[in-house]
Amino acid sequence: MKHVDEYRDGDLAKSIAAAIAAEATRPSYRFMEFCGGHTHAIARYGLEDLLPPSVAMIHGPGCPVCVLPIGRIDEAIALVKSHPQVTLCTYADLMRVPASKGQSLMRAKADGADIRMVYSTLDAIEIAKAEPNRQVVFMAIGFETTTPPTAMAVRTAQKLDLKNFSILCNHVLTPSAIGAILDAGEEGVKLDGFVGPAHVSVIIGTQPYEPYARDYNKPVVVTGFEPLDVLQAVLMLVRQVNEGRAQVENQYLRAVTTAGNVKAQAEVSALFELRDSFEWRGLGAIPHSALTLKPEFAQYDAERRFQVARITASDNPACECGIILRGLKRPVDCKLFGIACTPDTPMGSCMVSSEGACAAHWTYGRFRELEKAS
Repeated sequence: MKHVDEYRDGDLAKSIAAAIAAEATRPSYRFMEFCGGHTHAIARYGLEDLLPPSVAMIHGPGCPVCVLPIGRIDEAIALVKSHPQVTLCTYADLMRVPASKGQSLMRAKADGADIRMVYSTLDAIEIAKAEPNRQVVFMAIGFETTTPPTAMAVRTAQKLDLKNFSILCNHVLTPSAIGAILDAGEEGVKLDGFVGPAHVSVIIGTQPYEPYARDYNKPVVVTGFEPLDVLQAVLMLVRQVNEGRAQVENQYLRAVTTAGNVKAQAEVSALFELRDSFEWRGLGAIPHSALTLKPEFAQYDAERRFQVARITASDNPACECGIILRGLKRPVDCKLFGIACTPDTPMGSCMVSSEGACAAHWTYGRFRELEKAS
């Protein structure tokens, strides 16, 4: 039996959807949800079915696993294979992401490389403490949400004077990617606004999105992951477009502030600095879009410690993951989707990651409805 709150939420969702339908008077509204958590909420709860035909949700970069280029995974595999004393620690999503020549971290592990799945940065610290004869490298990855825990791990290693711990840093910055999407010009996706990420904004606040509203005339509404959150954000975006406004609005008031988590920001700034450029899958090289440890923390930087060479690699030419990440295609537009590319046999990161657009459409069967409509 449903809880009474579920009925209330359902009625409220219908009410918000009715308001969107009534107020969406223009021929077209195109809003990109940057975060894969929102993509999964939209697919899981069938929110697109509640929206009028004129309102289209465009799937964006999704998550750090989705946008990590193949070359960075190739580098991690090369590092652990060329240094037998290295234990590479990583989150589970990364294990199955396809790399070059049919490789992946999971296959490298099967070939004998010491690669271990961990649940947190502190798991990697514990391994380094327990196995002082191993060099433990944590493959740090994430948007701004997971950078503070990586900073905490480096601080902990410093406090414990661990000589055998370092990170392979792949932390990237959300606002830079939004800028790259907007700078794509005629080659990019046409958008009327953004559904801003939730957890990222808890850390960085809403202020970093102001330049995109001001300079590109694109409204941004930061929102939570609940279905009512997403629907309300869409309504707020529709109203901004109708009124000719382009502002940053905060729907997620229960968790996000204008300034964000200042203490977490300060800790990240103390340890990390901007890279000149970093490659994003699908978006190419974006200036000042990623972080690396400052020189004073070089002993914890695996790239410096092991002199990791840059590897540039191309995606599978048949996989449309990069184009999907830019919002130019839907998962069902890829010829591999649901045939050669499934969760059991993923061809790209969008199907592997728990927040990938392809995984969302597969998991919640949205592609079946789209096929019926086409």
